[in-house]
Amino acid sequence: MDRIMFENGSWIVPEKPVILYANGDGIGPEIMDATRKVVDAATAMEKKSIAWKEILLGDRAEELKGDRFPEESIKAINDYRVLLKAPLNTPVGKGFKSINVRIRMLLDLYANIRPVKFMPGLESPLKNPEKVNLTIFRENTDDLYLGYEWSYDTDEAKRIRKFLKDEFNIDISDDSGIGIKPMSRYKTQRITRLAVKYAMDNNLKKITIMHKGNVMKYTEGAFREWAYETALNEFSDYVSRDDDKKIIINDIIADNMFQQIITRPDEYQLILAPNVDGDYISDAAGALIGNIGTLGGANIGDNGAMFEAVHGTAPKYAGKNVADPLGLIRGAQLMLRYMGWNRAADAIEKAIQASINEKKVTNDLARFFNVEPLGTREYGDYLVDKIKVLVS
Repeated sequence: MDRIMFENGSWIVPEKPVILYANGDGIGPEIMDATRKVVDAATAMEKKSIAWKEILLGDRAEELKGDRFPEESIKAINDYRVLLKAPLNTPVGKGFKSINVRIRMLLDLYANIRPVKFMPGLESPLKNPEKVNLTIFRENTDDLYLGYEWSYDTDEAKRIRKFLKDEFNIDISDDSGIGIKPMSRYKTQRITRLAVKYAMDNNLKKITIMHKGNVMKYTEGAFREWAYETALNEFSDYVSRDDDKKIIINDIIADNMFQQIITRPDEYQLILAPNVDGDYISDAAGALIGNIGTLGGANIGDNGAMFEAVHGTAPKYAGKNVADPLGLIRGAQLMLRYMGWNRAADAIEKAIQASINEKKVTNDLARFFNVEPLGTREYGDYLVDKIKVLVS
């Protein structure tokens, strides 16, 4: 047993690495249990294994430790650097800050990566959903998600409004909350580099920068300019605006992007976006394949990573053995690929596709197929059995 190490952004993975996991809230413990069983079966193909180490986050941590993000969990994350996490609760409009965001900041996980590809058998709102095969690179550590904001009635908001009025003659009404939207050149450059390298490694032919730079000229507009600058200057042998023998890079206004992925999804392969735009377009793209619950995501930095499902905690389904673990399994699949354990990830992919072909699915997909659903545990067991057939 040993921890995964990082050297110049590369992963150094031992034979039996320690990987942290957090059961999360709501349906989290159920889908995590199924996911770890599937991963353990798949890693047998590599004749390797994972030494799982649980950490407490969210509701359970608050119950046992009096803190939703206790110091011992923070220490473990800093020590081991790689985490598989089930969904966690985050309140809207009040209360504690997102633990997801805090982990991203803790490990400087600057890239949120979400592949979105149609799986035959799903019921999509598109006429030709098989055209959906794209990956979204969302900047993770800049923009409004930094959380610099103040309620309209706080002293801080009053002082900021007064400062803007006195210094710049900007008159903001007294009933306005205040938020700050920072966007830096350095952070834009590093996610652009990661996106270009991903496109090169995966033989992609097009990168599209998504932004609202026509309105937010010095934040999202700057993101556009810095992304172009980085891609074209540092990767000039591989990237061009117009040479179709290279990776084509272009840009699109955010609102236009939303209609384009619906009407012409096959024209987009990699979307590079600031934090807020990336959040919106990720869920919109997920809807195109018929079920966002089947998607996983990776949060990647130069010295750490967190993998997760992209859906929420679904508390009304907690403890009922009906939740679909596929999103978290997809997150774990991405983790295996970053570890270089591609045979294990491929085995999971084949098992998932078999489940769709044979209509052995949980309730969220069974309704499309008009079949009796499998429970969360039973679906996990089905995938494990399929993987064992591949190993034998």
